[in-house]
Amino acid sequence: MKQYEAVIKIMEEYGGYATLGFLNQNVDVSNWKTKTPFASIRRIVQNERFFFKIKPGLWALKTYKNKLPENIFPAEKISKTKQEEFNHSYYQGLLAEIGNLRKQGTFIPYQDKNKKYLEKKLSEITTIEKFYDFTYKNLLRYAITIDVSWFNERKMPSSFFEVEHSTDIKNSLGKFVQLQDFHTKFYIVADIARKREYEDKLNLSMFKSVQNRVNFIDYESLSNWHTKSFEVRELENNFKL
Repeated sequence: MKQYEAVIKIMEEYGGYATLGFLNQNVDVSNWKTKTPFASIRRIVQNERFFFKIKPGLWALKTYKNKLPENIFPAEKISKTKQEEFNHSYYQGLLAEIGNLRKQGTFIPYQDKNKKYLEKKLSEITTIEKFYDFTYKNLLRYAITIDVSWFNERKMPSSFFEVEHSTDIKNSLGKFVQLQDFHTKFYIVADIARKREYEDKLNLSMFKSVQNRVNFIDYESLSNWHTKSFEVRELENNFKL
């Protein structure tokens, strides 16, 4: 079997689409005569004869283009609101999977748990069902609405991520201000086109207390982080770590 055929086979077995991280984890590369199988997979999916890119980190087979699930690649035009919802839950899913690989507890707001990440509900890929009561109720009401939360083994928040596709970044920064007294990392995840807006708003005096604690992750960088996380996990498995 040729290398590209092995990639096609896995995609066909899982509905005609996959993240690059999933391919790195599931394509059998044991007989590939290359020292860089992950780079080979990355090159293969860019072959426009067989594959097409849906969004950062997500690829599909051209033969499946008109029969993919609506949340993956709608065959008919859908509303902007619905498309934004699909994109939002996709990036939430990437963050949850990265957290799981890093052995963090992962939580997504209750109102988002039934939204789809690829073929699964977001609730199926997170590890925390009930949000931890790690502080006072007046602060918990901000934390519990964060798009993706990671918790350490002591059930304390280690990282908070807000996915900002089109909503006002100020709202997320406001949450971070309320939660600034915790030893937690803060992230805004958005399209690279919004980075200037993010910087302008973060530099407002009202956010001075968190200006040095918030980081920006664009969608392409997030998908690369997701892919690399799976690559590292596979290498660790090979070493039986």
